[in-house]
Amino acid sequence: MASLSPCEHSFGRMSSTALRMSTLFLRTLREDPADADVDSARLLQRAGYIRKAAPGIWTWLPLGLRVLNKIEAIMREEMAGIGAQEVHFPALLPREPYEATHRWEEYGDNIFRLKDRHEADYLLAPTHEEVFTLLVKDLYSSYKDLPVTLYQIQTKYRDEFRPRAGLIRGREFIMKDAYSFTIDEEGLGQEYLKERGAYERIFHRLGVDYVIVHAVSGPMGGSQSEEFLAPLPIGEDTFAQSPSGKAWNVEALSTPQAAPVDYSGEPQVETRTTEGTHTIEALVECANTNYPRSDGRAWTAQDTLKNVVITVKHPEDELHDTPWREVVVVGVPGDRTVDMKRLEAQFAPAEIEEANEQDLKAHPELVPGFIGPMALGPQARGHGLGADADETEAGSGDDGSIRYLIDAHVAKGSAWITGADESDRHLFYAVYGRDFEADGTVEAVEVRQGDMSPDGSGPLSFQRGVEIGQVFQLGLKYSQALGLKVLDHNGKAVPVWMGCYGIGVSRALACIAEFHHDDKGLAWPAAVAPAQVHVLATGKKAEAFDAADTLVAQLEERGVEVLYDDRRKVSPGVKFKDAELIGVPLVAVVGRDTVNDGTIEIRLRDGSEAEAVPVDQAAQRLQERLDALR
Repeated sequence: MASLSPCEHSFGRMSSTALRMSTLFLRTLREDPADADVDSARLLQRAGYIRKAAPGIWTWLPLGLRVLNKIEAIMREEMAGIGAQEVHFPALLPREPYEATHRWEEYGDNIFRLKDRHEADYLLAPTHEEVFTLLVKDLYSSYKDLPVTLYQIQTKYRDEFRPRAGLIRGREFIMKDAYSFTIDEEGLGQEYLKERGAYERIFHRLGVDYVIVHAVSGPMGGSQSEEFLAPLPIGEDTFAQSPSGKAWNVEALSTPQAAPVDYSGEPQVETRTTEGTHTIEALVECANTNYPRSDGRAWTAQDTLKNVVITVKHPEDELHDTPWREVVVVGVPGDRTVDMKRLEAQFAPAEIEEANEQDLKAHPELVPGFIGPMALGPQARGHGLGADADETEAGSGDDGSIRYLIDAHVAKGSAWITGADESDRHLFYAVYGRDFEADGTVEAVEVRQGDMSPDGSGPLSFQRGVEIGQVFQLGLKYSQALGLKVLDHNGKAVPVWMGCYGIGVSRALACIAEFHHDDKGLAWPAAVAPAQVHVLATGKKAEAFDAADTLVAQLEERGVEVLYDDRRKVSPGVKFKDAELIGVPLVAVVGRDTVNDGTIEIRLRDGSEAEAVPVDQAAQRLQERLDALR
């Protein structure tokens, strides 16, 4: 194993001095850390790139910093290429700007809040939209100053309830966030496309596979958003792809409008006894046993409409001085599972949760296990049948009624078995649009294999992915909230149009490790590797170490970054294992063959494409092979 000793690192341009493993601050591990739950966390710790300081909080070691700096350098090059200018904000920020945009409340428990000695409120910034906006407001006042795009690479903080996956889901993380400011919406669209293109180039250079998917804006706000997802099975996001090639985060997926169903042949709605049927399975069994269909077909879960009670936790608004709770009921097909993330996306910036016991006690009309639509929404307000749901003021519930929303898969005219709002009783043949209405339609259930794509090109397929970047057209949300205006061509003060563009820098590093490793260790792309060539001096012969010293000097003269294993009392086997674990793309072995035959073995990190090269040609050959990797 490598020795433990101090090591210097560079935060800017990489030094041309070789990293010598005899003095490098590094400790490789032979065993996996007990709590490493993904490959990147396991290997980055074992190879000495990062160390855990606390759950979701990581210390960067010299090798890790070198990779991180290279990733940041690529991002800076691409940002400069589209005219973006770098700034740097503090991570510790006052409450007031976030209060002006309501995000002090909207973030809930997801941000770190603190007070100074004067009892003033601060937060550790999760994002910086507010202070970017205020900076431009402070310095710019005319359309002549625009467009401008500013960005920073900064540490962010979010109080994750359950940090996981190493650098992928942490409480402290590094992010590149950029913001464009334009005089009009057309300019915003142009800047958005420039940033989007820069992101594609960045991820290509980093060696990260990605898929661009349509996404929801969530608490960020704005009219359009796209995510860059790295397709990895460890990802927390599920995205859907259509045969046409378009892709959507499932939270942003819209269900094609279901064609109305002719219900003229359906029997009149009837209330029937269904004792003890608190589950869909029990209800279907009861229906088939006691109330078989006249057409001979068996009842299935697809014939049932279950009504799920949720609580929407709204932030304070113009009508409410404090955050407030609203009980809402959502009707979904009984064979489908509610997707709380998809459902919550439609209530943003509010959050949702399953209704608790106190919520249910406040509404005795809700009979657990037998909840139906007749005591809800338009029906409860006395204008349900035949009413246009879009004209019922979305069932605000201010009159004491409960808002009733229905999943987009439920077609007008379809008939259902659903709760009768009485214990042990269900409605049979309750027709949506004839017997009951809803206050609106929502995307409430999990999408699944075979569902039709929104663009109509065919059935959807699904993959998991890790979000590595996202671009937003914020529009006027933050400029209006914070008073960012400039004088236009006519001398009129108008709000500035804004875009927001983020990349998870530390998360991208973890994704590179996820894509580029094998069972032996990491295998970095040349563009981000901590060094370009790993020189191993093996054996005990002084001639081998002398030849290795010469090769390292020759590589340094060529500007090649070298990691040099010059440890004298470490066996070749340990050196080979460390090289495989650390993952530098090119390996040069100077040892027995050098002494006996005058050759140096050059090979790729994985051991493939190995060749023996005369000592005096080794530096040139390494340069050629390095050029081929770029």
